[in-house]
Amino acid sequence: MNLHAMRAIYAFEMARTRRTLMQSIVSPVISTSLYFVVFGAAIGSRIQEVHGVSYGAFIVPGLVMLSLLTQSISNASFGIYFPKFTGTIYELLSAPVSYWEIVIAYVGAAATKSIVLGLIILATATLFVPLRIEHPLWMLLFLLLTSVTFSLIGFIIGIWADGFEKLQVVPLLIVTPLTFLGGSFYSIDMLPPFWQTVALFNPVVYLVSGFRWSFFGLADVGVGISLGMTAAFLALSLALVAWIFRTGYRLKA
Repeated sequence: MNLHAMRAIYAFEMARTRRTLMQSIVSPVISTSLYFVVFGAAIGSRIQEVHGVSYGAFIVPGLVMLSLLTQSISNASFGIYFPKFTGTIYELLSAPVSYWEIVIAYVGAAATKSIVLGLIILATATLFVPLRIEHPLWMLLFLLLTSVTFSLIGFIIGIWADGFEKLQVVPLLIVTPLTFLGGSFYSIDMLPPFWQTVALFNPVVYLVSGFRWSFFGLADVGVGISLGMTAAFLALSLALVAWIFRTGYRLKA
């Protein structure tokens, strides 16, 4: 394994984050803080508790997950798309670096950024609401698996995209709506029976539910199912990445 090359790619991506600190870290944290203020003031005054948890604290896992999904995809997709845009990806593909080493370096950097962002948002949340984490190790596991999985999805989007505008299509038009409809700001138990069944077809429900369970011991679906679904998303993403490099999809053209 070419550790030197992987370290170089990883360091380059992390350095890009430091150069764009406002966009990469500060902006998502401020946006999430505004959610706390708006939802806490507008809705929190009407919904005091959800299953015995104050509404302000209840929405913290959903807000973290919202930032985690969008930032993981954004970081990874831009990281691999920019070399395609500039043409330097061909130098990377011709270097003595395996495909999986490239994936590990880019996805590892994107996941690291997302995990750091998630932890900063959690720290910021404690300024607004009293927060407890009943299962910290499970919380970190869900944080890690979700970051890696959606960084892989972002990597796939970066390979697929043939323009900067396409980098935003999936996060804005698919992931963000699914997150809002996936129980980020409410429990799906509050929905009518029909819509509860419909909500179970939303994959983000399982991610938010498992992550929220690690905080409060509350879940819309079993934590084992949530973990299994997260692992299934990860396996599917790995299979798609393997297919891309095996076929040279959007890489050899």
